[in-house]
Amino acid sequence: MQDAGAPRGQGPPAAQAGPLGRPWVLLLTYVLTSMEFTCLFMQFSILPYLSRRLGLDSVTFGYLQTTFGVLQLLGGPVFGRFADQRGARAAFTVSFLAASALYLLLMAACSPALPGVALLFASRLPALFMHTLPAAQMVVADLSAPEERPAALGRLGLCFGIGIIIGSLLGGTLGTACGMHCPPFVAFVANLLGAVLSFTCIPTSTKGAGTGGQAALAGGPQARVFDLKAISRLLLQPGVLPVFLVKVISGFPSGLFTVMFSIICMDFFQLEAAQAGYLTSFFGVLQMVIQGLVVGRMSNHFSEAALLQASALGFSVVGLAMALMSNILHFCLLMPGLVFSLCTLNVITDSILTKAVSASDTGTMLGLCATVNPLTRTLGPIIGGLLYRSFGVPVFGYVQFAVNFLVLLVLWRQPLPQKTDKVW
Repeated sequence: MQDAGAPRGQGPPAAQAGPLGRPWVLLLTYVLTSMEFTCLFMQFSILPYLSRRLGLDSVTFGYLQTTFGVLQLLGGPVFGRFADQRGARAAFTVSFLAASALYLLLMAACSPALPGVALLFASRLPALFMHTLPAAQMVVADLSAPEERPAALGRLGLCFGIGIIIGSLLGGTLGTACGMHCPPFVAFVANLLGAVLSFTCIPTSTKGAGTGGQAALAGGPQARVFDLKAISRLLLQPGVLPVFLVKVISGFPSGLFTVMFSIICMDFFQLEAAQAGYLTSFFGVLQMVIQGLVVGRMSNHFSEAALLQASALGFSVVGLAMALMSNILHFCLLMPGLVFSLCTLNVITDSILTKAVSASDTGTMLGLCATVNPLTRTLGPIIGGLLYRSFGVPVFGYVQFAVNFLVLLVLWRQPLPQKTDKVW
């Protein structure tokens, strides 16, 4: 993005101050994000099997997932403010170092000579500082013009898709061929490399792209990272809280289904582990194509308010069909609509929310956005488990339909206030 006083063809001063120019900073950001997602899904692919080998039952495994979700939920807003205060380089470096610690502890948990269960739970603790995606979103938002932001944020979906596909396949392959300790070892080395690349190649700060070229960090040297009032005040700014509530409420039903997906694959769809892996890879391909290519192009032709309405409508239709599905083929036919709605909701709400706050607060705002998924992972196992046990798979479809139909009515009768140049 160019600021008003910068000569045409030059990137923002914050990006030019680093070792790389703006295009290379963005490219490196996408590469680092892809690498982190790959490592994360390598971990997800072996974690259930490692837990079973260590003797954990389904309830204890749920506690393990909840611990991870709570830590991410608590760390997201604070990490976002840390990114605003200390800059992109510090944010990426801390995130990769925290991830390295997680994978090192996970690797140690695989050793029969060590207390595996204790180390497995201890490996969740660094998740408090593992927030590579919000850091990447902050860099992309800082270095993109407002009208280009949905497409730029959408391209991070390519990173997510790459991570799901490569991470899921690589984790299972390495775990089977070389032992359970191999995937966390590879992830540990990769994250150390990510920390080195972040510290040497990412600019100290990417702020100032839209503020006249001044790359001052938010609040100056007097500002505190652990200022909860400064974090919460962002939700009270005009146009922020309604969009944030739409992000939370609209996506929560599909999040419940996602949390219970592994159990649904085994019990309802009767899938083997390999078949579930293929289904996850299919989801990754859809995510990569829709968020990386489709949503960005649609944002060039439709307003963000219209796309939010389309997302709620898609969730409603897919939810109603999900309540009636009876086999895996039906679900595969529904997945494109589900992924489109989910990607559109995430990209458009992130875009609107980063535009609603000043450039110095984009990291904090994205940190707040990053609490939505951990919130689902925290409450999801409890709520989703009760719903599944009491009503079966169709209940997730009915809940998704009902919630998003109400959201659609609200958006239709009272469109969200936003700045946009598009006609819809």
